[in-house]
Amino acid sequence: MDLYQEAVLYLETQDVPVETGAAMEPGVLEEDVHLEELVSPLLSQSMDFPAIPKSCSPEEMLERRLVVLKGIVESEEVYLSELEALLMPMKALRASAGTSQPVLSSQQVQTVFYQVPELRDMHQSFYSALKARLSETSHTGSELTVGDLFLKLVNQIGLYGGFIENYEEAVAIVGKCTQSDPRFRTLAERMMSNNTADKARAKYTFEALLYKPLDRVTRTTLVLHDLLKTTPAHHTDHVALEEALRLSRGFLSGVNESSQSKREVTLSHGLRRQLMRDGFVVDVSEGERSLRHLFLYTDLLLCTRFKQATRGKQDQYRFCWYLPLAGLKLGWSSDHEPDTRLHATRTKMFLLRQQLQQQAGSRGLMVAARTRRKLEQTELMLLTQSPLYRLELHSPSGKSHTLLLPSLYELEEWREAVHKLTTQNIETVPPDLLTLTSTCVKLRMTQQPPLQSSNPAVENEASLCGTLSVAVHSACGLQQPACVYVCLEVDGYEFYDKQAQTHSSVHSINPQWDQELSLQVDGAQNLRVVCVSQSDGHEDAVLGKTALRLESKSLSKRWRRQTLRLGRVEVTVSLRYSPHPLEPPSSMAPQLPIFCVPIETVAQQEGALVPLVVRCCVEEVERRGLAEVGIYRISGSASEINTLRAAFDSNLREAVTRLRSLEVNVVSGVLKLYLRELPESLIPSELFHSLARTLEIQDMNTRLVSMLSLLQSCPETKRCTFLYLMHHLQRVSESQHVNKMTLLNLATVFGPSLLRPPVAVNISQEVVVQVQVVYCYLQCNNLPEAQISVPHDPEEDDETTHT
Repeated sequence: MDLYQEAVLYLETQDVPVETGAAMEPGVLEEDVHLEELVSPLLSQSMDFPAIPKSCSPEEMLERRLVVLKGIVESEEVYLSELEALLMPMKALRASAGTSQPVLSSQQVQTVFYQVPELRDMHQSFYSALKARLSETSHTGSELTVGDLFLKLVNQIGLYGGFIENYEEAVAIVGKCTQSDPRFRTLAERMMSNNTADKARAKYTFEALLYKPLDRVTRTTLVLHDLLKTTPAHHTDHVALEEALRLSRGFLSGVNESSQSKREVTLSHGLRRQLMRDGFVVDVSEGERSLRHLFLYTDLLLCTRFKQATRGKQDQYRFCWYLPLAGLKLGWSSDHEPDTRLHATRTKMFLLRQQLQQQAGSRGLMVAARTRRKLEQTELMLLTQSPLYRLELHSPSGKSHTLLLPSLYELEEWREAVHKLTTQNIETVPPDLLTLTSTCVKLRMTQQPPLQSSNPAVENEASLCGTLSVAVHSACGLQQPACVYVCLEVDGYEFYDKQAQTHSSVHSINPQWDQELSLQVDGAQNLRVVCVSQSDGHEDAVLGKTALRLESKSLSKRWRRQTLRLGRVEVTVSLRYSPHPLEPPSSMAPQLPIFCVPIETVAQQEGALVPLVVRCCVEEVERRGLAEVGIYRISGSASEINTLRAAFDSNLREAVTRLRSLEVNVVSGVLKLYLRELPESLIPSELFHSLARTLEIQDMNTRLVSMLSLLQSCPETKRCTFLYLMHHLQRVSESQHVNKMTLLNLATVFGPSLLRPPVAVNISQEVVVQVQVVYCYLQCNNLPEAQISVPHDPEEDDETTHT
């Protein structure tokens, strides 16, 4: 029996009370569920919009299209008011559930209002966006585009699947409580909505409001059908609306089949097998990469092969494998080795998109359609080549599978969803694989692979195209000290790397980076931030994640500082955005060397004032070398120093990871080597004689004032790095009772590297001056603090974003 017919029969048997017009308040309309409203989702009956004569001109068709769109906006406004009326008692019922005499239990409240808030939010977003588009008077009928909004709405229509599955149980609870509890009966029979289309108040029964989403999901298909009839074939929206209509019809077809033949599996503890999450991943089997649609059910993971339907047919899924969740172990790792095929694929995709943009204004619709198909095929190819993160699945039965995902944020969402289910006492009932696979079409929440070429929203003016710079400053809220790094991810076209991450911080409870990361973006609308704890010999652990909406209107070339909340952890960042046309993607350029390179060049390419090699070595020495006897005086292994030096020159991430496990004397040796091999010393050689003359000043305070004045004349990068080192060496000297390194000893080690004469002078005099100058600076108790990162705008905006 059809789901909707079952609902009608149920309401008839419950004899839902309807008050007469005399008992109603003035100006109040009353609405209940009527037989004529119960439309089967497969009926092609349209909404009552004006008929479209086949012979009407394009201008007349666009006028009718505008009438249809305005009618949709009004209809959405009514529907939103009905959802608000349905949600109105939810808060009070939840509060009552915690008392000694609850109206409904907590579980009943959850069942009755299941997915309703999500449906309200989804339609509110659609309504606001559609109304804003219609209010833009600058658009003519041919320029007004709304296809992306309808496609986005339909891509989220899977939310209705959960509501429909839950509908019968929700109605049963409402009916039972209406009969048994007078308090609930009063509530259920007199629910009000104040914002209907004619601005009159309407009174509903609870069952009538619960039926509204069922009615709406049917009308969505009918609305799309009417809108498509009024949209000329050459209009930009036509392809998107066709796709939205196809997806909507497919969803409703699945709903109808499900209502006619339900085959549910009841597990122990009364749980049903439900779909919790689905999405597209890359499955690695015998070295081959294949795009697969993964479904997470209450008790198992199902991997399927997706076959998109041709026109007029239904999408299909083929079974690949499944793993029970009971005892399932997960592990993950990242693979940052570049795939040599990526550059060619990205370049091809970039050129195809340029062609598509050039064809958009022309009448060559067939040519543009072919180019779009090529672009989608190329992006699908890239989707299988580019994933960086490996998710390892290990079953107690010995079966294992490896999945690749392009995003650490997405990988963590899968891990969290699986972990939440595996922490429960779950039982796996052997599935009917044929039935389980065939139901994927009607249960799926993700309709198609995440292709930017199929998403009109990326062409929105609000999306970013240019350079997005993010300065990651610091984090707080860690439960214990850790080595932490931050990973940034953007969406949009993958012509360039869509990810960047900081170096791993020193072992600290309040890690700091002050590192600037730049991303070339095209069509970006979201920034994802993931904070990860790194552990030697163990799997990295995600401490928190969040997503930030990117809007070109709120970003500029000036830095904007924000504090993001990632669960318990808060990360402070600054953002700026420079819009500009993008160049074709270049091949993976090797990392520029940092040794024997002017320090200004290194600092500029890192977006900092103190080079990363200096900061990493200093942090590591302070973490585990302050108690090392003879630190900076006793050298480490020459071969290991040269190996680490080469790593810093070729792969910064590998170098930072490697120095964690090397002897601390090797780390201190690399720092000394870097300073020694600088083309110019940190204190310019032009200041050598001036500083030598300050040593003749007998009064120590006067001498230091003069020396600090000379230091201020140094270039900013050199001055900041020098001050950073001085503060570090002072901290090393504070442990001289253990490490035996006094200020004079440290000045003797570093003096010749930090200050060099302009021309050759007497060697003995030269060394004396070098050591004495550095020694004087080290003795100064009021050295200025070193600035590590590039200063941001003094009037930058500060805000805290809680996600």
